[in-house]
Amino acid sequence: MPFDDPAFWRAGAISTTVVMAIVLAMLTIDSLEAIAPGGSHVPPYTVINRHLDYAHNAKLGRDMPVIGKDEPLFGNPVNADEAGALIERGKLVIQSRACIDCHTFMGNGSYYGPDLTKAWLDPAWEAWVAITGAESREEAMVRFLMAPDQYATWQRRMPNLGISRDEAVATVAYLKWLASIDTNGFPIHFNRIRVSE
Repeated sequence: MPFDDPAFWRAGAISTTVVMAIVLAMLTIDSLEAIAPGGSHVPPYTVINRHLDYAHNAKLGRDMPVIGKDEPLFGNPVNADEAGALIERGKLVIQSRACIDCHTFMGNGSYYGPDLTKAWLDPAWEAWVAITGAESREEAMVRFLMAPDQYATWQRRMPNLGISRDEAVATVAYLKWLASIDTNGFPIHFNRIRVSE
């Protein structure tokens, strides 16, 4: 073959591009199945009806969510359609309030405020139950989201974003679902770093 013939190089480039496009399409289809709600890495929306925990999996060498027994959000189980609508509304609240300008979600966003990828699992919410006078973690989160300016948090304070109760409930549902996603150990060492007293 004449290597100085432009047709040879053109044919090679075209065939390589076609093969790689097919490989990319196959990988995309596989990835979309894995990351869709109900896929191998993303539980269905109804996971908000279950207890969530986070534990180290020695076999995989990383931390991952553990989905446990029934534990409905706010004590009220929801079906798949209701859970989907609730989570969609929570996502829209987060987008409309530009939460990503201060917080991080799945590694994207800003580092001014806490990373919210696993916010539902943060053990600090147990203390917030007492601080807010709530009877549960989810109610403490709702009260904080509705009036963050009433609760002192470190040096950086979250502004009051005018979030209604329904919006706060939807946001908490979204954060619980987000925490259930297997993120391959991200954020690293979440829930294993302890502050000594």
